Amino acid sequence: MNMNTKHAIVTGGSRGIGRATVEEFSRLGANVAIADINEKSAQNTAREVSEAFGNQVIGLQVDVSDHESAKGMVKQVIDTFGKIDILVNNAGVTRDNLIIRISEDDWDQVLNVNLKGAFNCSQAVIRPMMKQRYGRIVNISSVSGLAGQAGQTNYSASKAGLIGFTKALAREVASRQITVNAVAPGFIPTALTVDLPDELKEWALNLTPVGRMGKPEEVAYAVAFFASEEAAYITGQVLSVDGGMMMM
Repeated sequence: MNMNTKHAIVTGGSRGIGRATVEEFSRLGANVAIADINEKSAQNTAREVSEAFGNQVIGLQVDVSDHESAKGMVKQVIDTFGKIDILVNNAGVTRDNLIIRISEDDWDQVLNVNLKGAFNCSQAVIRPMMKQRYGRIVNISSVSGLAGQAGQTNYSASKAGLIGFTKALAREVASRQITVNAVAPGFIPTALTVDLPDELKEWALNLTPVGRMGKPEEVAYAVAFFASEEAAYITGQVLSVDGGMMMM
């Protein structure tokens, strides 16, 4: 795969799966905008990745749950790069608890970042992508969105919603040569999973046939494939990167 001359946005790109995706895109030759709630973290990551791979990487502050913030971020990227070819909706949060203990604020925050954030950023890039008759949108869902997970009704709902969003948007924009796909990671050690109880980690590991946790870069490889020219005839699909956890 070659991404020379391509320009990408990765939300939540400062750490975990997002950073691994930024690094993989950079390795393949793309210029990348890291859009993150933490501006300093975004800029530091951008500098480190740019120095490592020699391509242009910029860090921008964005609150994906805020419509105007997402629109402003996209405008900044277009002003800098001239166009946007790829959007990866990766930004996400967790507020895990049993439903009887989830506050309304915890529900709203997870849905606003994980699901509404993907809507805000996708809506902002669709018009320029339609005009250039080219685009790749990749949404980061989760096995929790495919099967559900106790203690994660908010997170599972947001990630399941992303799958429906992916399929609906794929139908809307396919005629303009824009593909929309989703990647559903299994148990990947990141900042979102570090605080999970040990018994839950052991349970997840026991459900994974390959017998180990995944790596952020293994998810990034799948994202890069969906964003590539080689995947031009694939849209509306969900690819599980989970070590076999969700075989069906």
